[in-house]
Amino acid sequence: MTPPAIEEYTVSGRDSGPYSITTGPDGALWFTMVHSGSIGRLVPGQEPTSHRLSPDSGPTVICNGPDGALWFTEYRAHRIGRITTAGRVTEFTLPTAECGPFGIAAGPDGALWFTETAADRIGRLTTDGTATEYPLPRTGAFPSAIAAAGDAMWFTMNQANAIGRIGMNGHITVHELPTEAAAPVGIAVGPDGSVWFTEIAAGQIGRMAPGGRITEYPLPDRSARPHAVTTDAGGTAWFTEWGGNRVGSVTSGGTVAVHELPTPASEPHGITVGPEGALWTALETGALARIKPTTTTTTITTKHTEQRNAS
Repeated sequence: MTPPAIEEYTVSGRDSGPYSITTGPDGALWFTMVHSGSIGRLVPGQEPTSHRLSPDSGPTVICNGPDGALWFTEYRAHRIGRITTAGRVTEFTLPTAECGPFGIAAGPDGALWFTETAADRIGRLTTDGTATEYPLPRTGAFPSAIAAAGDAMWFTMNQANAIGRIGMNGHITVHELPTEAAAPVGIAVGPDGSVWFTEIAAGQIGRMAPGGRITEYPLPDRSARPHAVTTDAGGTAWFTEWGGNRVGSVTSGGTVAVHELPTPASEPHGITVGPEGALWTALETGALARIKPTTTTTTITTKHTEQRNAS
């Protein structure tokens, strides 16, 4: 296999913890630094900049908002933050104390939707700061990442071994996963409407087709701890292997490729498509890595399982 070109860009000290990453409306890469309480910005070829938050805020997942700003969760401070491309920060306290917001994504209704890991709820926040919370039908579910699809939001339920769907009216549907104790974390929606998710405890990538069929793709290293996932314009899913120090890809046809990162034990977390079409991942040890895809891949066996009835 011809490996892709991978370049690393140091953006912080090793203790700052780059975690989630997205391409902002200004074409720059924006990322959270969960340990130092900062939001970072990188234009490739330039020096990185950062914006300080409260040191104990724990900024976790960041996304593009519907208003031209970036929005992020503050997992430790139990807030939602907003930062403009000029660096102005606004923070919103949530109705439920100690709720542990983690995933966040802009919805089709022009609001921000987020998960409350410690409260078993999905939250909705308008751009003017009005919050609504929707209880899950499960307790101890630990809702994690969230993504938009059509007229709904999809999210992982890490401890309930399921993925959920919430409509704009707040109605929630739960879809059980075929593999026991798979512990889904990351989630993304492809251009064809497929929902992709990582199974961190099972070493698999899952895909729910628009018709509802779930397919699971076992990774070559089942102990790799796949964490985050995104999709490119062609519908290929790209994911990070937090425990394997790799970035991988999988097509809907079951073709899987994995690529070693240059620095050992770099702890890749968030992943996004960059402004120039390459993949970028945040390395918790203080860098961002750019992965230029190649067309050479390795195919592995896949496991197909029909979705169980929703509950």
